[in-house]
Amino acid sequence: MHAKPKLAVWKFASCDGCQLSLLDCEDELLAVAAEIEIANFPEASRAVVRGPYDLSLVEGSITTPHDAERIHQVRRASKRLVTIGACATAGGIQALRNFKDAREFISIVYATPDYIHTLNKSTPISDHVFVDFELQGCPINKTQLIEVISAFLNNRKPNTPPHSVCIECKRRNNVCVMVARGTPCLGPVTHAGCDALCPSYHRGCYGCFGPMESPNTRALSTQFAKMGVQDMELVRLFRGINAYAEPFRKESEAHEK
Repeated sequence: MHAKPKLAVWKFASCDGCQLSLLDCEDELLAVAAEIEIANFPEASRAVVRGPYDLSLVEGSITTPHDAERIHQVRRASKRLVTIGACATAGGIQALRNFKDAREFISIVYATPDYIHTLNKSTPISDHVFVDFELQGCPINKTQLIEVISAFLNNRKPNTPPHSVCIECKRRNNVCVMVARGTPCLGPVTHAGCDALCPSYHRGCYGCFGPMESPNTRALSTQFAKMGVQDMELVRLFRGINAYAEPFRKESEAHEK
């Protein structure tokens, strides 16, 4: 009898939402669990099976010196490493501090700053170790997650959509909120995965799934400007959950005075 592949789930700085997405797979997870051994998953169990692990899913960003060392241990113990969610792939909403002096925040918030050991920036996992695949989203799409797990366990490339939220919007027969209502929307430059949730409720896309492949952020900013969006509002639009994803970061910095 062959041993089942070992799956490990690791947490760094995050809200645990992407781990909850894995638990939310329910029936699909039961089918996957029949083919693998869940060796490390703190959100689900205290039981830990020693590595090495065939596939590691990593949630969260690197924000402390301790975590900057720990991610190398995870990498050495993992044959394949996949980052899941906006924190792990782009630094998360905590990366907003990257645009300011983190030490100033610490001195204001904490009575005894000397006890706080943190890095100046919140960075994605790929800034520290080699990553085999990045699954975007805040939180991730559970269907895409199952596809990624299945793909790596079967030694093939994951099949996740490269297109933007706009395609999902058209498939739902939504009326474009920018064209019909003049609402700024990041859908044209945002990676698909949410099934156009916000535009379906007549709101602009917040960019929760991060930049799509080759996004034309400059063209979208030009359109926003024609709609009357001022520079500071434009900066806020791109500085959301995926503020430190390179295309969004560069576009926000281009409009920051």
